[in-house]
Amino acid sequence: MYGFRPSLCSYLRWAALLLPGMGLVFLFSPLPASSPYSSGGESSAAQVFSSHSSAALSADTEGKEQPSLPLRLDRIPKEFQGPDGRYQPKREKGPITIPAVPRDRLIAFCLYTTHQGVLKLNVQLYPVPAGESRQVTLWLDRGQGWERIAEQAVDGMGWSTVFRVEKWDDTRSARYRITHPAGSQYEGLIRADPRDKDEIVVACLSCNAGTDRNPRPDLVANLQAINPDLLFFAGDQVYDHKNHLAAWLLFGRQFGEVIKDRPTVTIPDDHDVGHPNLWGAGGKPALRPDGADGGYIMPVEYVNMVQRQQCGHLPDPIDPTPIARGITVYYTRLIVGGIDFAILEDRKWKSGPYGLVRIRGPRPDHVVDPDFDPRTVDVPEATLLGERQLRFLQQWAADWQGAVMKCVLSQTTFAGAAHLHGPKQERLTADLDCNGWPQSGRNAALREIRKGFAFMIAGDQHLATLIHHGINDWRDSGWQFTCPSIWNLYGRAWHPLEKSQRPWPNSPLPFTGDYHDGLGNKITITAYANPSRENYEGTGFGVVRFRKSTRTILVECWPRFVDVTRPGATQYPGWPQTITQEDNYGRRAIGYLPRLQTDRDDPVVQLIDESDGSIVYTLRIRGRSWQPKTFRIGPHTLRLRWDDGTRRELEHLQPAFEPPATVLNVSGAKTP
Repeated sequence: MYGFRPSLCSYLRWAALLLPGMGLVFLFSPLPASSPYSSGGESSAAQVFSSHSSAALSADTEGKEQPSLPLRLDRIPKEFQGPDGRYQPKREKGPITIPAVPRDRLIAFCLYTTHQGVLKLNVQLYPVPAGESRQVTLWLDRGQGWERIAEQAVDGMGWSTVFRVEKWDDTRSARYRITHPAGSQYEGLIRADPRDKDEIVVACLSCNAGTDRNPRPDLVANLQAINPDLLFFAGDQVYDHKNHLAAWLLFGRQFGEVIKDRPTVTIPDDHDVGHPNLWGAGGKPALRPDGADGGYIMPVEYVNMVQRQQCGHLPDPIDPTPIARGITVYYTRLIVGGIDFAILEDRKWKSGPYGLVRIRGPRPDHVVDPDFDPRTVDVPEATLLGERQLRFLQQWAADWQGAVMKCVLSQTTFAGAAHLHGPKQERLTADLDCNGWPQSGRNAALREIRKGFAFMIAGDQHLATLIHHGINDWRDSGWQFTCPSIWNLYGRAWHPLEKSQRPWPNSPLPFTGDYHDGLGNKITITAYANPSRENYEGTGFGVVRFRKSTRTILVECWPRFVDVTRPGATQYPGWPQTITQEDNYGRRAIGYLPRLQTDRDDPVVQLIDESDGSIVYTLRIRGRSWQPKTFRIGPHTLRLRWDDGTRRELEHLQPAFEPPATVLNVSGAKTP
C-alpha cells in the first residue's frame, strides 16, 4: 500500500518525489524483555548505532510526552554509517539497473517449498547473453553423492524456471545444486519437514522499499540466528514498478543467503506488479494510473512474469484456472511441520473503489470526512476475496489431514489500523485499500477462517500491529499479526482520538483495547509499533512460534538493527505476546455439549449444526478430552476423525446453557 495523489506525473516519478521522514514521532513506554536467542557473547548481527530522542507529538494527543523506545545503539559496519553515525540508506538516482556479473555468477538465487510429496524449486538467473545456453541442471545429494535430476531452460523474459520433483521424500534433508554450462553453480539445502519438531518458527517480512538499495546484513544475520522453519515475505519485495527483474535480482542479493536453505513463501503485492495500490477486480485492465477503478495497469505478460518469479515454487494452485485476460493465480496451501498455511491472493479479486463508492477525500481510497458513515461504502457490488477463495477457505478450514494448527498468509490486514498516513502524518477517517473494505467481504473471510481456529499473518501496512478481530462482537474471530516494513518510505501510525473503554491489560502502550476502525469493523488492538526516528520509521521483522504441544502461538516483533542474540535485546513495546489456538475462534458460547472423552490422542473434531447442515468449526484437539461449545441451542452432530481413517459420528446432541456433568465416551479403536 502506498500513498500519493494519483496524477500521471507523480505516478511516473513517485520514487523521486517521496522520501522518508515523518512529521509525527509517537513515543513509547519501554517493555524490557530478554532475548531468547542470546548466546552470551558477541554476534555477527548488525547493531543500532545512534539515538536521538524526540519529543514531537501530534496536536490531538493528551499533551503528555512518552518515553522513547530503548534500542541498543552500538555499532554498524562503516560502509552503512552516515556522518552522524546513524544508518545511511543507499539512494540511487535513476532507474534500477542489472549489474554485470561474470559468467560463473549467472545463477542469482533459488527458492523452494516441499508439500505432499512434491519439491518445487524456482531458479532465478541474471539475463543470459545472446548465443549462450539457457539450460540449467538440477543435481541432488540425498546422502549417496550428487545425482543429476533434470535439465531445463529458463524463460527469456524473467530468466527463471521451476524444477518439479515428484515422490519427494520429505523425511530427510538433501543438498541441491544448480549448474549452468558457462560455469555458474549455486547450492543450498532442502530441509526435511520438521513434523517431529514441537515448535515451528515462521519469520515474516514485507515492504522492502527501493529508497534503500543497501544489503540487509542485520536482517540476514538475525534470521540465521533465529533459524526459522519457514520464511514469509508478505509482499512489496520490490518497489520498481516497471523493472521487476532488476529489483527482484537485488532482493535475491539482499536475502539469498537465508532463503536458499529453507522453505520460503513470497507473494507479490501492489508494488511488485507495478501498482501504487492494487484492486485486481478479477483481472480486467485498469484505466486510471492509480488503479483505483480496479484491474491491472501493467500488461498481462508482465504480471504473469512477476508471479512466476515470486510464486512459481509454491505448491500448485488450488484451482489453476486463470482470471480475466489469462492472468494466472497462485492461491494455495502449504503444510510445514504440521502447521497448515492457507496462502491467499487478497488483492486479485478485490473491487476498486472508483466508480463504486463516492469519493470522500483527496483520493478514491482515502476518506477524510469526519462525518463519514462507513455503511455507505459496504455496497453489495464490492468484492474482497471472491467466491473461489472463500470456497477454498471453507474446505481448508475443515481439512486437517497432516495439520495440527492452521494459519492464513495474506498480503494485507483485515482492518484499517492506521489513523495517520504519509510524510506529513495526515489523519484519515478510513482507508479503502486495506482488507477492512468491503466490510461484508471482510466478515465473510473471517467467518471461514475462524472455523479452522486459524491465526493470520500479513504485511503491507508499514505498521506492525497485533489485532484480535471481531465481526458481531469484539474478539469473536481470529488474531492477526501484521509485520513491520523492511524499509519504510510511507509511514503510518495507530493514533485514535480517544482511549478505549476496555484497554488491553498490562500493556505499556496508551491506545490498546476495543475500537471500531474507520470502516466500522470491530477490532481489539493489543500492540502496535508506530514510526519514529529512533526506530527507523517502525521498521523490523516478525517471528511467530507455533508450539504444537501446548497449542499456543508466540508473536515477536523486532526492530531493525537490534542484534537478537545479544543479552537484553528488546522487542517493540507490547511484544512478545502469547495466544492460544482456541483464541482464534473467540466467539462467546451459547451452549455446551457434554465433555468429549476418547481413548486415542488428538482426534479432529467437527461440529455440525443440524438446523442447516453447516460446519460450525473443525479442530484437532490436544489430547483425549475436550469441551465442545455451540452458538445455538438446538441439535448438533459431532464428527471425530483420526489420521488412520477411523471415524465416529454422534448425532442429535442437545447443548445445555452450562457445561454438563455428563461425558461423551468415544472409542477410536479400529473396527475389524
